[in-house]
Amino acid sequence: MDAPVLTLPLLGLRFGLRPRATALRTGGGIGNMPSLIRDSSGVAYCALSVIAHRRYALPLPSRTDNVCIRVRMGTPMGTHRYKRRTCALANNSIAGGYMTVSHAQRRVGVSVVATLSLLAGALVIGMPSAQAESVPSGRAALEGTKPAWATGAADQGATPDSAQINARVYLAGRDPKALDAYATAVSDPQSASYGKYLTPHQAQERFGATQAQIEAVTKWLRSSGLTVTGTNRHYISVSGNAAAARTAFATSLHDYRKEGRTYRAPQQAVSAPGTLADAVLTVTGLDNAPHRATPRDTLPGPGAGFRNSGPYSTYYGSNVAGTLPDAYGTKLPYAIHGYTGKQLRAAYGAGNYTGKGVTVAITDAYASPTMANDAAEYAKHNGDRAYRKGQYTEVLPASYTSVDDCGASGWYGEESLDVEAVHALAPDADIVYVGGASCNDPDLLDALNKVVDNRLADIVSNSWADLEGSETPDGAAAYDQTFKLGAVEGIGFYFSSGDDGDEVASSGKKQIESPGNSAWVTAVGGTSLAVGKGDKYQFETGWGTQKALLAADGKSWANLPGAFNGGAGGGTSSTVKQPFYQRGIVPDALAKANGPTRMRTVPDIAAVADPNTGFLVGQTQSWPDGSVKYDEYRIGGTSLAAPVIAGIQALAQQARHFPIGFANPSIYARYNSPLYHDVTDQPLGAGRDLAVARVDFANGVDASGGLVTSVRSLGKDSTLHAVRGYDDVTGVGTPAPGYVTSYGFPFLR
Repeated sequence: MDAPVLTLPLLGLRFGLRPRATALRTGGGIGNMPSLIRDSSGVAYCALSVIAHRRYALPLPSRTDNVCIRVRMGTPMGTHRYKRRTCALANNSIAGGYMTVSHAQRRVGVSVVATLSLLAGALVIGMPSAQAESVPSGRAALEGTKPAWATGAADQGATPDSAQINARVYLAGRDPKALDAYATAVSDPQSASYGKYLTPHQAQERFGATQAQIEAVTKWLRSSGLTVTGTNRHYISVSGNAAAARTAFATSLHDYRKEGRTYRAPQQAVSAPGTLADAVLTVTGLDNAPHRATPRDTLPGPGAGFRNSGPYSTYYGSNVAGTLPDAYGTKLPYAIHGYTGKQLRAAYGAGNYTGKGVTVAITDAYASPTMANDAAEYAKHNGDRAYRKGQYTEVLPASYTSVDDCGASGWYGEESLDVEAVHALAPDADIVYVGGASCNDPDLLDALNKVVDNRLADIVSNSWADLEGSETPDGAAAYDQTFKLGAVEGIGFYFSSGDDGDEVASSGKKQIESPGNSAWVTAVGGTSLAVGKGDKYQFETGWGTQKALLAADGKSWANLPGAFNGGAGGGTSSTVKQPFYQRGIVPDALAKANGPTRMRTVPDIAAVADPNTGFLVGQTQSWPDGSVKYDEYRIGGTSLAAPVIAGIQALAQQARHFPIGFANPSIYARYNSPLYHDVTDQPLGAGRDLAVARVDFANGVDASGGLVTSVRSLGKDSTLHAVRGYDDVTGVGTPAPGYVTSYGFPFLR
């Protein structure tokens, strides 16, 4: 991630390095390449299409910094847009990285204590005081359905009765509490029910909504004047006007000002008839922006390309920048050209395991039209095993929406990174790409539900997210239901933790990201990785970059160590209580960072993410000469770390000969053992700061626009620090030799 963050509060735009969902964040490794325009004075601007179907331009501080744009505005059905996590580009082109989504969100065995412990780790998202307001007699309030920003001070008056709405009424199923308990039990190695997974049919029969519940909820919605537009095992989608919504949910819709824009939201908490209290989980879509995306059947072609310049190091320290000034008292090695699967497998102790018999799903928005060919070409160029027939498959929607708003082609790079990284780490694992119809959370949640409903995979890698502050309880509840159903089927979900460190520079507030904040997923943090000669692991630091440019005279670095340039996301949740598997491991200094109650802390585990020690990825791109062709470049971000860990978990599952499922209890059970690299920011000793030198094309493509030389410091992640033991940059650490094989037998300390 290599970009400054600019803020236009009046427009509600946040500019950083990756795409997402409530906004438009293109980032992830490589991302959307926003179009450039220039004014009469020659000042460059980056233009992008925002959700309101308008284009805004913003002055670029420099062509030598990656700039990824997050546009936080309302989206269809009030969903947040997720950003691709690959915004930590390895070069200085104006490209985004990862994507974000919008709204979408000590062991005690199987005892009631363990169950309640993880239940306590469920949502406790702060509800506005209105949530406690009384509801009409005979009705049950659905907590979390009035967003915190819908305050009296922001109220602009009632939404016109004729305003059209699209919403989803999520079904609670037969027994939500039993689902929580069973998902906990089958995931905890100390439980007698550990590993006793259900098939999708069994899970539906045991925990899904009954036909009687579906019919009763449908009847209620139709009798209120809403039109039912779709029904599945998870939700009933409806459309209608604000008047019908008021009748159905017993609350008026009002317009509220938020970050310079107007959004619609319930004036009070939504409620359902008391007789349906056990059938309805939540309602989403009432608090979304008042516009609707236009469906499209086709996607744009490959996005604008970029390349790394060099010089490079082929392994850490192989090429020292002898002609450049010293930094931190020593000559610097050049940045890595891009690690390959062989180097990463050696670093993380893959051994002879290949992921055979395991299926990894990858979810992103849209679908690269050249993915299969690019993956095959990349494997051939970089010594990875060739794909078997049918080893890579895709499950795609019938059509796509919000193509311009989400920057569809920008997601192609994220998909390329995810697919190629998983295959590089687990060359025999099957890979199924499940594309979302857009970067809006209903569509991404639909993609996740396809995996669960059909048990398409054992492991699901996700390199998209949004800020926790943008998450609402209704959306988080819907996501958690999917994650818990996945857990009872033996499916594990892995999410990147973010590329903006503590998020202060990008959002003005210290916070973490969702859905990685969920107690039911594995949040993956990031490191800077040094792999030496002979693929030997040397060290890791927490990923946190400060960047300083070479001075004009070439004899020093200007303002060393420079400004914060990106780092692994992490910290303490404000909305989710501490789950049982973190008790006694996460220090109270972190768990209680936001108050007296212990809260969920992320990440859980980590892997390489720093784009300066990043991964080589291949992708078909469009070039200035009009050609469209395949090329390779270095990339990073926690959208690299997530598929790397997904690949490692595929190896571990092969060793176990049985699905690992929701992995966090097993990950924390191995804490403080030689199975992890205990990563710190100064691995060579106190006071030994580390950095690399990097040279980039100023225009991101070739040397015609000149070169930009900089020093990139390692282990300087905003206010976050990698220290001995658990920390908020790398979690319990990174996999070490022995981690994979430890799953082949019952783990005992």
